[in-house]
Amino acid sequence: MSASVPPRATDSAPAASARQPHAPPPRRAFRIAGADLSASIAVFLIALPLSLGIALATGAPLQAGLVAAAVGGIVGGRLAGSPLQVSGPAAGLTVVTADLIQRYGWRTTCAITVLAGITQVGLGCLRVARTALAVSPAVVHGMLAGIGVTIAVAQLHIVLGGTPQSSVIDNLRGLPAQLTELRPAALSISLLTLLLLLLWPHLPGRAGRAARVLPAPLVAVAAATALAGFAALHLDKVDLPSWRSHALAGLPEGPTLGLVAAVLTITLVCSVQSLLGAVAIDKLTSGRPDSPPGVGRSDLDRELRSQGASNILSGALGGLPVAGVAVRSVANVRAGAVSRNSTMLHGVWVVVAALLLVPVLELIPLAALAALVMAVGIQMVSLNHIRTVTRHREILVYAVTTLGVVVLGVLEGVALGVAAAVAVALHRLARTRITCDEDTEGVHHIHVRGQLTFLAVPRLSRCLHHIPHRAHAVVELDGSFMDHAAYETLQSWQDAHAAHGGTAEITGRGGQRIAEPARIAHCSCRPWTPWRNHNCEAPPQPSGSDHHGHPHHQHELAQGISAFQQHTAPRVRGELARLAREGQQPVQLFLTCADSRVVTSMITSSGPGDLFVVRNVGNLVPLPGAESGDDSVAAAIEYAVDVLKVKSITVCGHSGCGAMQALLSSPPSGAQTPLKRWLRHGLPSLERMAASSTAEPPGRIAPRLAGRAPADAVEQLCLTNVVQQLEHLRAHEAVARRLAEGTLELHGMYFHVGEAQAYLLAEGPRGAPDTHGGAHGSEGGEGGAADGGKPLPHEVFSQVRPSPRAEATPTG
Repeated sequence: MSASVPPRATDSAPAASARQPHAPPPRRAFRIAGADLSASIAVFLIALPLSLGIALATGAPLQAGLVAAAVGGIVGGRLAGSPLQVSGPAAGLTVVTADLIQRYGWRTTCAITVLAGITQVGLGCLRVARTALAVSPAVVHGMLAGIGVTIAVAQLHIVLGGTPQSSVIDNLRGLPAQLTELRPAALSISLLTLLLLLLWPHLPGRAGRAARVLPAPLVAVAAATALAGFAALHLDKVDLPSWRSHALAGLPEGPTLGLVAAVLTITLVCSVQSLLGAVAIDKLTSGRPDSPPGVGRSDLDRELRSQGASNILSGALGGLPVAGVAVRSVANVRAGAVSRNSTMLHGVWVVVAALLLVPVLELIPLAALAALVMAVGIQMVSLNHIRTVTRHREILVYAVTTLGVVVLGVLEGVALGVAAAVAVALHRLARTRITCDEDTEGVHHIHVRGQLTFLAVPRLSRCLHHIPHRAHAVVELDGSFMDHAAYETLQSWQDAHAAHGGTAEITGRGGQRIAEPARIAHCSCRPWTPWRNHNCEAPPQPSGSDHHGHPHHQHELAQGISAFQQHTAPRVRGELARLAREGQQPVQLFLTCADSRVVTSMITSSGPGDLFVVRNVGNLVPLPGAESGDDSVAAAIEYAVDVLKVKSITVCGHSGCGAMQALLSSPPSGAQTPLKRWLRHGLPSLERMAASSTAEPPGRIAPRLAGRAPADAVEQLCLTNVVQQLEHLRAHEAVARRLAEGTLELHGMYFHVGEAQAYLLAEGPRGAPDTHGGAHGSEGGEGGAADGGKPLPHEVFSQVRPSPRAEATPTG
């Protein structure tokens, strides 16, 4: 078949292009979506009080929080690999930063932040960002919980009107004395702030929904400030000195090992928190029905580089360390942000506030900011995280990390948590329970619970050794891993047991057979593996039902679905989620027979979203007006061509087609059953084959396979039917229009089931086969009368051979 040629461009366009070879691309006007503008304001209103509160909690100059928020928003937002994540001073860095300021002073802490940023940029360039996700979530959540406890205990002293100590132990020891010296003014302002933070998100009714447009942190701090002003309370308030006296980074001073440990600590905490935050934002945005089209999966290496650049600039300008912040990021997404412009704009608003709203900010009581930060610290101890790690039996890792951070420090606590996680993993790997028993029918059952490694081989061999010769044994493996030592042990025993006349089954979880009696196979059935005659089928039951009492066909369907959920669904869930969001955009309409042996995805190596498949008995395409009440094929063609805008249509026939056999043996006549009424659409194919055998009209030769003649009349009719149905396709208005435009191709295909071999219809002008050609109307069609052309001398189905560079493994 000849390939369609796209319409030629006019001569004027190339000429113009030649005259202006270096014409600059048109400039696009910078636009900010309304959703980004509103989201940036919402994030700014949350970030402003939190940035001041975190700076207060660390003991840094309060302006340092504003610097970090501005740099994290503008620089971090512009370079971020996660466009909707908001960066700024994070509560998770409070304890680390406070400790550094006490040890080395503020200017050295800024230099450490710069060095940590340089380290982050280097790690991002080495593309190792994703390795941070290998840290157990129990360690990360435990670290955040420990930091949250440390923050909450320290800020409690400020809430009560006192001054926090340097460590959690000292703060706890000092609480009784602090309670005896309460400052009622500070306590009342703090309690009002905490009360509003707790109740504001839960205001009922329509008025409550309208009020919740304002974020709770802003409302709480504003109300506390207003109360302090109206009541003329004598409280310590925000003190923002002139920007002219703002301290910038200096040369690091201190012991080298201590500085290196500090840089690594800042790098670790900032990087892990930011990368895990980016992954969380990906999950949050993927669940949105209006997910922004320009926001996809985060580039974690780019995100790490952006966090490094933000820390370099923030430290150099005298700001706090910067990391991705969950509270602001979630608020950004929920406010409807659609691009990174929202994050950048929030940074701009912080700059404006820092320059123009200093008199207003200096009215805020420090007790209100302390209560705000204490609430954030309490929220970092997430009950949902505790339930999750408990359900996964990792509460020990969580507890060790949390206590380590609280008692020893962040770096030491994380190290202890990682060690605990490794110990738990090794314990699970080595802990395998093996039991042996015999049922009333004399069948020996060996139950293996856990991972089957070389450590469990002696106990497994002991159980297998006690199974008598000629007995039937069932080995049940309830684990996801089996190493080579265990594999060889099972294989050797199974071979020896079979040699002594015994039988054995090795099954996976739920009783699914994974090996035949003479060998062991790692079972991972392909999605297209047949239900019958394969290694994963349960043995037939005499009663016609499975051991649960279900009919065999229902049992087979359930097993197939179970195998899909276990093996295939985890691999394709991400791609299917993308297709669910973006809709289907197939490039080809594939029309084939309903025969169960023709598995379209297998023989075309296609996946979800690739093919728009239409199946019917005999891969027939009724001529327009001949449907007689059945417009399903015509409707599918119209939808694929006009709505989905497919680029090509393939008609695929196959060997041993029952519809073609029926046409040959008994053409539709007599009693008109639904099958006979449908098969009448194949009569033109039968007539075409008869005409070719009598050389009528002159020059028409029957379609054939390259290199050999059709095996019999059925195969000849199968080939002829593909050519005839392509001719019927051209009669459909939508197809004819797209063919005339040169935007659609037609292809013929034949699949030999027994040989597992595909053939493509190749047709060249006047007897020159084109092994890559398609079937379309530029050369008059498949020996047909399309466009009024003369029929071509022959149609040849050429064998499709494997590409030398093609993978030999199947897909599915």
